[in-house]
Amino acid sequence: MNSKKITRVLIPLLCLLVLNTITSAMPLKMSREDMIRFTPEWKGERFANGRPKVSDSIIERMRSVDIEAAWVVLKNEGYDYQFEDGWTHVHPGETLCGRAMTVQYMPLRKAMNEVTNEQAKKDGRVGGQVTWPIEMLQQGDVYVADVYNNLQDGGPIIGASLGTTIFANSGNGVLFNGVARDLEQLEKIEGFNGFVRDWNPSFYWASMIMGINVPVNIGGVSVMPGDVILGKRSGVIVVPAHLAEKVVKTAELIRLRDAFGFERLKAGVYSAGQIDDRWADAIEKDFSKWLTSHIDELTVPKEQIQELLKERTW
Repeated sequence: MNSKKITRVLIPLLCLLVLNTITSAMPLKMSREDMIRFTPEWKGERFANGRPKVSDSIIERMRSVDIEAAWVVLKNEGYDYQFEDGWTHVHPGETLCGRAMTVQYMPLRKAMNEVTNEQAKKDGRVGGQVTWPIEMLQQGDVYVADVYNNLQDGGPIIGASLGTTIFANSGNGVLFNGVARDLEQLEKIEGFNGFVRDWNPSFYWASMIMGINVPVNIGGVSVMPGDVILGKRSGVIVVPAHLAEKVVKTAELIRLRDAFGFERLKAGVYSAGQIDDRWADAIEKDFSKWLTSHIDELTVPKEQIQELLKERTW
């Protein structure tokens, strides 16, 4: 069995073990204390339930980050399993980016499902299970659901109606390790993007919810509530909340250096060897001057370039 297959087997088991440690009965949610305990590196603002709240400005800047740049930062920080491919998209080519609100689905089992529904009544939930997470979405959230890669009839957890409500509540889209339905109608929701495993015309009956805002997996990646989801054509990368700002700033620096390098190469100022190697002090000084003269034209926010220039010694 190769390492990727082993990862796909182990991560769901680890998620269940974590759930067993944070709940004495049915894992509908983590407590605020447990949410903080399992995301100790995040020092910023949190939602009322303890979910990390990466700032809107970082989320917006993350949309321009290349998957490859994010992957390098996460790899260097010791996060080896953060990328997952093999998705089909509602709007191919459009970016999905936001804070993860997670949901764990499992194959339906009668007695367990009855316990879940009884607990939901005590918690004051109304309606069918598939509506519960949607009612909890905040603006900017990405609804992340592990539907155990169920591609069969009974698997879709949303269609056009729930998709419309998801977009109304979050202004965003979904990431499902499973199927959805009503592709042609979902395509008509401008701004809504969904990354799912496939499409199925049936309706929801085969699953049950076992956790909301708990650790889940999407294939080979563990997702914690509050992680930043970045989905593009090549796949999805999951950025832990505490690394989101570092990923953004590093990616912006790479983008600026690339733009400078490409421009100087086209002009014949430097050779490919000079640009591809560690830059000499003279090139670094040239880069600083270039940033200053192009500050109003670049794709990186002006204030971020000014901050970068303050940190530079050239």
